[in-house]
Amino acid sequence: MIIGTNSSALFASRQLSVNSNLLQKSLARLSSGQRIVSPEDDAAGLAISMKLDAEVRRNGAASTILTNATTFSQTADGMLQQVQNALNRLSELSVLSQDSSKSASDISNYAAEFTQLQNFISDIGTKKFGSSTLFSSTGFSVPINDSGSLLTLNALDLNNAAVTIGLSNIFNAASSAIGNTTSAAQALSNVVTAISTLATMRALTGANIERLNFSNDSLSQFNTSLQAASASITNVDMASEAANFAKYQLLVQAGSTMLAQANAIPNSTLQILQNI
Repeated sequence: MIIGTNSSALFASRQLSVNSNLLQKSLARLSSGQRIVSPEDDAAGLAISMKLDAEVRRNGAASTILTNATTFSQTADGMLQQVQNALNRLSELSVLSQDSSKSASDISNYAAEFTQLQNFISDIGTKKFGSSTLFSSTGFSVPINDSGSLLTLNALDLNNAAVTIGLSNIFNAASSAIGNTTSAAQALSNVVTAISTLATMRALTGANIERLNFSNDSLSQFNTSLQAASASITNVDMASEAANFAKYQLLVQAGSTMLAQANAIPNSTLQILQNI
């Protein structure tokens, strides 16, 4: 009596299905380059990788802001360099206008140039970077990491009237003018003070740029480590997976052949019985 259930065929079919699924999974990994092609492959690894990737994105945004802030500070320093050139010329004019051998007309010519340079410095104080004022009484803050920690830059208060803080005193005609020898002497004193104040401003700008560069470099290095950590979780080992693919491909081919053989066994038995 022949048993109705072909257990060999059922076993071969089940193994063929398992190996076919593994082959498809291996193919998906090789074609995508990802070890985790669906959540069940590594649920915990996927969760960790998602968090790392999100942190990388946030750090990337912070890095963009730091780069913009560096450009902002470099632009401000470029403006201060122009102010430095103007102050150097103002100091020359302050000395030249004290020459008693010069006529009133000569002094007037010096004064005209002096006034234009004052206006130039005053105009620099109103410059903007996009919609942001380059020179303000408060330093603006920028995020330096993915958690939003803020770095407050040194303020560059060019328009402050305090001689140790800003340069308002130098472009104010009431406090600095070279119309005569006495006022020229006072103007020279003001210019010398302004040059010292400007030197401090440029030092503050340099400190801002250096800190921004260090913060950005540190963030970039940290992001590289995060990306490597995420990749170690999600990226497939191509050599190992290629070996798996070859193995599963062979098993599927062998399983298909064996399933056909298992299905043929009952027919062979029936033929034998029929010939008895």
